[in-house]
Amino acid sequence: MQTTVNIFGLLITWAVWIWLAIRRFEPVTNLVIAVAGGLAIIPVVFAGRWMLERQPDVRRAELVTTGVHYLIAIFLGSAIITATRFALESPTLPLPFPPWIGLTLMTLSGLALILAIINLVSRGRGAPFAIAITRVIVTDSMYAWTRNPMILSALALLVGLGIYIGSGLFLVWLLAVVSPAILVFLTFYEERELEIRFGTDYLDYKSKTPRLIPRKPESKD
Repeated sequence: MQTTVNIFGLLITWAVWIWLAIRRFEPVTNLVIAVAGGLAIIPVVFAGRWMLERQPDVRRAELVTTGVHYLIAIFLGSAIITATRFALESPTLPLPFPPWIGLTLMTLSGLALILAIINLVSRGRGAPFAIAITRVIVTDSMYAWTRNPMILSALALLVGLGIYIGSGLFLVWLLAVVSPAILVFLTFYEERELEIRFGTDYLDYKSKTPRLIPRKPESKD
């Protein structure tokens, strides 16, 4: 069942992204999709949380999480594609920063994202989103500083993209639409499903490590 959902989810996700990438829309349509795609994450989160609470066991949490992650990937990916296109085709609120600042931030955050993924794969025996549900709580390296280094790196990368293309409106969209939606996902869904799957191990990790903003790990001495 899990394998079937994964294959179906990947096919649908890539099909939607590719279709949006090659399809040409009017600027206002791109803007509507960018905003709606980001906001659509919120009802998905609350529907997923409702399904978790109906039967809070590990097997159901894994299945529901797979579906929730793919839906979020579809909506968020669609929003990013169309928001980027809108920013490129309809420059609004130009930024006073040179593009190299954005490119530098994209490079650094991209490297951090790769390191976080490697850390997750090697220690947590999982992969980003629903490709492979993590089997072990990862608490070392970047995950000792923040519980969500991948999301933090991805958001920084998008900030860098906005600076690189010189669009203040892109950064407004990121701040007003995407960031709150991601915070809702982390707070109301992900933390709860990790509690269900890992119990006290996750609660202990959660009590010591910040959700998003990095903090130096406490000394074990």
